[in-house]
Amino acid sequence: MPPVPATTLASCNALLASLARSGRPAQALRTFRDLLARGVQPDHFTLPPVRRSCALTGAAGFAASSHALAVKLSAQDNLFVASALVLCYAGLSNLADARRMFDGMREWDAVLWTSMLSAYAQRGEPDAALRFFGGMVAAGMELDAVVMVSLLLACGQLGWRRHGRSVHACCVRRFLGMPLSLGNALVDMYVKCGDFALAERVFAGIPRRDVISWSALILGHGLNGRSDVALGLFDRMATEGIQPNSVTFLGALSACAHSGMVDKAYAIFEGMKRWGIEPELKHYSCMADTLGRAGRVVEAVKMIEEMPFEPDEAMLGGALAACRVHGEMEAAEQVSKRLMDMSPGKSGYYMSLANIYSDAGRYSDAERIRDFMKEVKVSKLPGYSSVELDVDRFHRTSNGV
Repeated sequence: MPPVPATTLASCNALLASLARSGRPAQALRTFRDLLARGVQPDHFTLPPVRRSCALTGAAGFAASSHALAVKLSAQDNLFVASALVLCYAGLSNLADARRMFDGMREWDAVLWTSMLSAYAQRGEPDAALRFFGGMVAAGMELDAVVMVSLLLACGQLGWRRHGRSVHACCVRRFLGMPLSLGNALVDMYVKCGDFALAERVFAGIPRRDVISWSALILGHGLNGRSDVALGLFDRMATEGIQPNSVTFLGALSACAHSGMVDKAYAIFEGMKRWGIEPELKHYSCMADTLGRAGRVVEAVKMIEEMPFEPDEAMLGGALAACRVHGEMEAAEQVSKRLMDMSPGKSGYYMSLANIYSDAGRYSDAERIRDFMKEVKVSKLPGYSSVELDVDRFHRTSNGV
């Protein structure tokens, strides 16, 4: 097949870059696959948007193939291509391969350093992020706003308020008219470190607050039991015409859970749909928590059973704890059965049900569960199929089958 003209390849590259940047990464990958099938020979400018699309779509297999293609084209040492691969692996949470690529490069630019730092911070490795920042400083890299945002994220994850304040001071010295992204990162950092006074001071100083600014503060107050403040901010946000997002609603629902405001929680939960936001598992979990804390355990279990997601263990575990507090025996048996099916090797779920039986004076049922645990050695067998079969038998005998 004859080579594709340079003008055609340039237009193909431009198309791929446009698709990757405009929120259509899946289409970019399909287009790239079609171009290869037509005999288009990629160059150094073809692979970066493909790798960006791999990271955005989670296409790990495609990323590995593009890496192999770069080696085949002897393009792996090109800074532009290699940087895209580092970013791709980082976006796929494959930090080990991203770091291997980074360390193996002949040269590094500020974008690459910053991207690797951001990857560590965003993927929940704040210690590694701060160590990597030390390397950036030693290498004389420019410390821009993106670097500072990543540092603040790491400080917030570690609860390092003193380090966060140092970054804050550095930002004040370096940036005239602090960028919105930095202001939001500072609010988030102070909230995570429990310094609400400074978080609110930074928030008040942001000239044009957006939904991220509001949501960081609302969620922080909501998760820390400062319900009145969180819900007051939620109402203020609406009056200022800022459209809430899923994080905003999570903060408001968390506030309702801590204050036992069931009716308010229902109103907020229903309000999500009016804003065109579909509730996620975490929102249902907050609602179930609100109902459970308020003693409406049967209602909470019913919501869990009817929601369009499979509940996770944390959600069911919270429901089981509420069953014990409020003495809801039937709901406790229902929830514990699901937990035992999910993790038949976890002794805690059996013991929780046994304790609930004991609290209700059903000592023979409590003893029956403890005897069963000894019989199948559930505390020593972490979820083998034999335990699963025995759990099945336990449920049948419990129901008189």
